Amino acid sequence: MAVGAIAPRLQRAEIDRAQRKPPENLDAYDYYLHGMANLHQWTKASTDESLRLFYKAIELDGEYASAYGMAASCFMLRKSNVWLIDRAAEIEEGVRLARLAVDLGPDDPVALATGGYALAFLGHDLDAGAAFLDRALALNPNLASALLSSGWVKTFCGESDAAIEQLTYVIRLSPLDPQIFRAQGGIAMAHFLAGRNDEAKLYAEIALKHRPTYLPAWRDLAAANGLAGRIDEGRQAIDELRRLHPSLRVSTVKDWVPFRRGEDLARLEEGLRKAGLPE
Repeated sequence: MAVGAIAPRLQRAEIDRAQRKPPENLDAYDYYLHGMANLHQWTKASTDESLRLFYKAIELDGEYASAYGMAASCFMLRKSNVWLIDRAAEIEEGVRLARLAVDLGPDDPVALATGGYALAFLGHDLDAGAAFLDRALALNPNLASALLSSGWVKTFCGESDAAIEQLTYVIRLSPLDPQIFRAQGGIAMAHFLAGRNDEAKLYAEIALKHRPTYLPAWRDLAAANGLAGRIDEGRQAIDELRRLHPSLRVSTVKDWVPFRRGEDLARLEEGLRKAGLPE
């Protein structure tokens, strides 16, 4: 059996073990595992609880690089799902945690992957994020989370075909991963940026079957339909997108997605505009 297939099962076993342990006996690693278990629920409450647990792990072990990285990931999820309250302060804190993760864990692929992606997505530092993700994959070529994040960074950088190849590999490597919808959503965006609106629509809809509240998939579904001239379908997607993200406007998309190329941002804005998103 492939390493990538075994690893998720081993992690679940460790999470189950930590959850059975009495809270008064928790050590830093167990707090970390509890945080991981909550994080996969993909809700605001579970993400807030995960952040609390990762901070507790850091409090108990100030050199715990992966815990810093996962704490940074909580802020990444807050931004991705539009749960930020104090946007500037929370992004600053996420970037701070990410930098500590990569500084403390130069040989820790999880710390490098989580920290690297947070630097790219929160800090819009795509070059640094890509470099840390490359190092994580050099250390562990089958780390599904690193492959997933690297695929998304390739998408942000306009490397659509490379992103699709990598994210497709993620799906083959870890088909039962609880966050597989993120790989499907990344493929949707990569197809969209490459001008393949029908393929983008298909993969966005697949992602939404796995996670009906996944905002990026609603965004890309709306934009793909808008540019393809499927205005009614685009408006339906915009309605759901705005139900989940009422404050979204065409003018704020640039703050949500860290594109390297101006033409990619312009394409997404135009698709959303045609689908009915207000300026």
